[in-house]
Amino acid sequence: MPPDYCFSMTDPPFEFIAPSESGSGLIFLCDHASNRLPAEYGTLGLDPALLATHIASDIGAAAVTRALARRFKAPAVLARWSRLMIDLNRGEDDPTLVMKLSDGSIIPGNRHVGANEAADRVARFHAPYHARIAEEIDAYMTRGAVPVLISMHSFTPLWKGFERPWEVGVLWDRDARLARPLIDALIHAGFRVGDNEPYSGELENDCLYRHGTMNGLPHVLIEIRQDLIADAASAKAFADRLAPVIETALAEMGEPQIRFTRPLAPKGGTNMDEKTRTELEAAAFRRLVAHLRERTDVQNIELMNLAGFCRNCLGDWYREAAAEKGITLGKDEAREIVYGMPPAEWKKKYQKEATPEQQAKFAASQKTHS
Repeated sequence: MPPDYCFSMTDPPFEFIAPSESGSGLIFLCDHASNRLPAEYGTLGLDPALLATHIASDIGAAAVTRALARRFKAPAVLARWSRLMIDLNRGEDDPTLVMKLSDGSIIPGNRHVGANEAADRVARFHAPYHARIAEEIDAYMTRGAVPVLISMHSFTPLWKGFERPWEVGVLWDRDARLARPLIDALIHAGFRVGDNEPYSGELENDCLYRHGTMNGLPHVLIEIRQDLIADAASAKAFADRLAPVIETALAEMGEPQIRFTRPLAPKGGTNMDEKTRTELEAAAFRRLVAHLRERTDVQNIELMNLAGFCRNCLGDWYREAAAEKGITLGKDEAREIVYGMPPAEWKKKYQKEATPEQQAKFAASQKTHS
């Protein structure tokens, strides 16, 4: 295999770009950044020419990712090895985690990969990549910031005889906070845009599901047609066009906040269908509401000062969730679900005058609340 396709096994299974200064709140990801293979795996039995095609990497995506990371002064985590070794945008239980056939090409080095070999590749290549992403997210959260994840991919202009008309695809699952304004901004900028095209973003346990959806973080996956970013100059030019569009979408989205759009799965990976998870979360919410109704001695300002939320917040979140389903609830109507009575009645019965210390602590937190 030509040496430019190989890295040493002493290299980490990811490339990390650390910003010279941080402040954008973004983290860029590139799951299919590289066509390289660890030397011990050779070419996986493939003609080396195939490693320059889309079956080995997302052509141009790494160059765009690096350019955007520099532009936004944001950290970036990129794959060190080819997706043919292991697909970092798949869950560990996905049957396509190690591809044995890609776009009509048999991958000889993967043909006989069984459970043990797959587990070894997960431990050596897949897990460290995702651990590095999680570490970067944790660093933001420790600073009290909610990061925004942007994953960069690319797609072929032609697929199975179909000429793909889109220049950019925006992939998303149930969290439209960034996806919708990004689609609008791209269209306004003159791009031909695919909404969940040419692929769907509703892939459970993919990279953004794992780090975005399950952490409640704003996120989006951007697919770029490969003929538009096939060389270094065109990739940089495209990144220059894309950056102000991303800025516009971020401004439209507003301040990043944690918001969960899917039922939460246990960290241990316990198998649980979505219906069951939803029912368990609903049961936990009902238990929390019942507890708060009983503990009328606990004041809202105490909850705000200690935990950053109160009964009003729960009612407002309930109202927002209902609105996403097309159900209109008034503010007091939604809050009554939490209070168990009209909020004004609860205040009259149970709300105490806040102490100067409580008021000072609340004011210092600089939170808006009603």
